[in-house]
Amino acid sequence: MKKSSINILSREIAELIAAGEVIEKPASVIKELVENSIDAGAGHITVEIKHGGKTYMRVTDDGCGMTFEDVPKAFMRHATSKISDKQDLNNICTLGFRGEALASVSAVSKVEIMTKPENEKSGTSYRIENNEGISHEKCVCPDGTTIVIRDLFYNVPARCKFMKKDVTEANAVSHIVQKTALSHPEIAFRFIRDNRIEINSSGDGELLSAIYSVYGRDMAHDMIPVEYEYNNICVRGYIIKPLYAKNNRSFQNFFVNGRYVNSKICSMAVESAYENMLMTGKFPACVLMISVNSADTDVNIHPSKLEVRFSDEKAVTEAIFFAVKSAMVKDGLIYEFEFPTEKDKPEIPEEKVTEKPVEEIKEDFSLEDIFTPVEEIEKVETEISETPPENKPAPAETEKKSVEEPLMLDGFRYISRSLFEDDTEPEPETVKESGKPEIPEIHAIGEVMGLYIIAETDDRKMIIIDKHAAHERIIFERLKSRNCRQYTQILITEIRILFTSEEAGIMEENNELLSDMGFIFDFSERPYIKVKAVPTFITDTDIEGVISEIAENLKLHVHNPQTHMLDDILHKVACRSAIKANHKTSLMEMQSLAEQVYYNENIRHCPHGRPVMFTMSESSIAHQFRRT
Repeated sequence: MKKSSINILSREIAELIAAGEVIEKPASVIKELVENSIDAGAGHITVEIKHGGKTYMRVTDDGCGMTFEDVPKAFMRHATSKISDKQDLNNICTLGFRGEALASVSAVSKVEIMTKPENEKSGTSYRIENNEGISHEKCVCPDGTTIVIRDLFYNVPARCKFMKKDVTEANAVSHIVQKTALSHPEIAFRFIRDNRIEINSSGDGELLSAIYSVYGRDMAHDMIPVEYEYNNICVRGYIIKPLYAKNNRSFQNFFVNGRYVNSKICSMAVESAYENMLMTGKFPACVLMISVNSADTDVNIHPSKLEVRFSDEKAVTEAIFFAVKSAMVKDGLIYEFEFPTEKDKPEIPEEKVTEKPVEEIKEDFSLEDIFTPVEEIEKVETEISETPPENKPAPAETEKKSVEEPLMLDGFRYISRSLFEDDTEPEPETVKESGKPEIPEIHAIGEVMGLYIIAETDDRKMIIIDKHAAHERIIFERLKSRNCRQYTQILITEIRILFTSEEAGIMEENNELLSDMGFIFDFSERPYIKVKAVPTFITDTDIEGVISEIAENLKLHVHNPQTHMLDDILHKVACRSAIKANHKTSLMEMQSLAEQVYYNENIRHCPHGRPVMFTMSESSIAHQFRRT
């Protein structure tokens, strides 16, 4: 075997490798540049991108700026004004400190910078490509710094192949700007995306104003303030009322000493405080500022600086837990919670909450507001055609009508009965005429345990059907056919749902797929999405929950949203839309469902693989009673 010689990598290759650790996508560039602007003391920061940031990015601030001599130094690796010796690593108070950002950016893009300190008469213009300075001269420019990045990864074609679609990259940049605007409400942020202003915060120093700018009026209205200090750890910010909890953790925001971090510890502490107050599958939203002694934290874990390590995780967890509980007590959501004193440093206790009956808060809308019951429509038509508006039909007439027309007993069930209709299935007569053996007819008898339909066939067999599993498979097949536009039902009242910028972008990108599934959306108020129509078979379900779950699945499979992940989405939509256990089902609905299952050999298992029906012959039943 031939020995391979050891080579010393060239400076150019080494810098490209190092740049790849810091700069992964346009959002990485924006994050580093915005953090530099904040460390420079900026009061106004503007971020502009085009084509997802691939071809053009600009960050402008009114910070301290740089002198003519310092500009070239700033683009050298490990050049920083934040730290000077190893002791400074134990007390990092700035967002940037490694001195790698500008060097990494200039290694993989074309960079132009204009900067001017406040006390200087003229500014500096500097251009650099591939870490090589091209021009360095004085110019006229306003105080502060403007950096323009063009053609990211132009000299690393392999990295360009792994760049995502423009809308996906732009959503990632929007995510960074949102988090940064929340972390520094004292700074006015403006985010311009393809010549359209998407975020414009006031910079008035009020966190609630920043929440309003990023997430909109509705979410800001549903938040309650948090202000608590425990064991020298200060927690302040806002948490959402339990009634308005979200369908995922995307709206949980934690900032440690002004830096946005992903922290499972913080998330678990908040969710523990909400225990027994949220519906299954719901998660609290929050914007919490956690102030900890910088010597007790370590952010030098990963180049992205999104992770943080605490020297005392227990103390941080307790501080967040008690802060959330304190906010709930002040808002009247819970009563008589026992808080620790300075002398006590207990474990997070099991809830010692003596809950009094809390008045039920009505939702802003209900199904009655969205769908008009059939009874009311029928009643209005009858009054118009037969009686004057001021005359009501006699009780006897109403009673007689309900007896003659059992379908009108439940208006919503009547609307959803289209779920059980399948005009694509041949009638038994058609099967007979085609020369195939005649299939015995099936007759639904009733249901047991609120879940199983009992039916009998003409050839003396008993059929037991799991109505939830069967209905789930019927809906799944209908969705998978991509032909659900015929089942679309316009909502009388549109529903507005708040998504993250990434989720809203993915939903808009897959709008054609969603239309085929029977949904109609309006994306004109992003990140809010207005639901204008839904398939008829989810009228009785949590519409917001179904749509949020679709968005979550699209986000998880954003690389290939049209193939392997589609079944996962359809499974979940079908499962949430299907008849639930203990749902009172009429005999006519049971008959329709039994026919669809029995006559369609493709419906023998639910999307999860569980059987939907089984048959018991007369002989096997007789055997149980020892008649054979």
